Amino acid sequence: MTTQTITSSDIILTGDRTTGPLHLGHYVGSLKRRVELQHVCRQFLLLADAQALTDNMGNYLKVRENVLQVALDYLAVGIDPEKSVIFIQSLVPELTELSSYYLNLVTVARLERNPTIKDEIKLRGFERDIPAGFLTYPAAQAADITAFKATIVPVGADQIPMIEQTNEIVRRFNASVSRDILVEARAVVPEQGARLPGFDGKAKMSKSLGNALPLSACADEISHAVRMMYTDPNHLRVSDPGQVEGNVVFTYLDVFDEDAERVAELKAHYQRGGLGDTVIKRHLEGILQELLAPVRARREAFAKDPQAVMDMLKRGTEKAREAAAVTLAEVKGAMGLNYF
Repeated sequence: MTTQTITSSDIILTGDRTTGPLHLGHYVGSLKRRVELQHVCRQFLLLADAQALTDNMGNYLKVRENVLQVALDYLAVGIDPEKSVIFIQSLVPELTELSSYYLNLVTVARLERNPTIKDEIKLRGFERDIPAGFLTYPAAQAADITAFKATIVPVGADQIPMIEQTNEIVRRFNASVSRDILVEARAVVPEQGARLPGFDGKAKMSKSLGNALPLSACADEISHAVRMMYTDPNHLRVSDPGQVEGNVVFTYLDVFDEDAERVAELKAHYQRGGLGDTVIKRHLEGILQELLAPVRARREAFAKDPQAVMDMLKRGTEKAREAAAVTLAEVKGAMGLNYF
């Protein structure tokens, strides 16, 4: 995803489920770009607590507490609440009302065919015991996107079917009222390499897999994560030639070391032998310590006044409600539900 694909006339809708603090994978995959794009166009950032409850209904406290934690991570990486509208999903009831109307435009069979939903159902082992809120989430996401007339939704490749279903709902609604009220959105997938693997070599960095490095990680946690990083299991001696492909340390260096020439030299040295894992890990650790130290410091500073952060979220939520209310009024007017 590059700024060339997005103009000042675009509106972005994106966000995160409030199930835990954010990690380095979030920074690479989305947060860094959000900081840049807030200077390009209007951006709405959703703290998706309502979505988090679709599979955390028995863990309300976890979802509530992480609203503040995710907000702290946003602020720590440089998201500016004066430039990005940061809001709490559950406090914008217009989204729920829009979702209820959209559910009449999609069938249960179509929801069950959504590849993203199918994969998530399998992952969570729901089988036929699927929470209705989870199954109908595509309609709720369509409400989130259309309420703000979003034209751009940054997503991973596995989420593209969700945007396609949103656009189906948009077309069906507009056709039903014979007017173009809702706007179709474009899914923008991050550039190749923006998906960071876990430090254990697993394909995805994830809190649940225990292979994630939180943005709030202290110096010791960063050191531990780097020491545990998966390299080349056949690189037993420093003199042995090593393999770069699949070596997590080099994957991270490709992402975080701005000196591409230096990385290329390290790779060549490693491949011909004579470069130990300890050396490259020490090099990577220095880069990550330098990256995360100021993020951690800003987060700690904001965390000293949680009420100020919540007040910021209140202001953002009020702005989000104003925007969503305009769309809801247009939708209800087109449906003839403006009785008075």
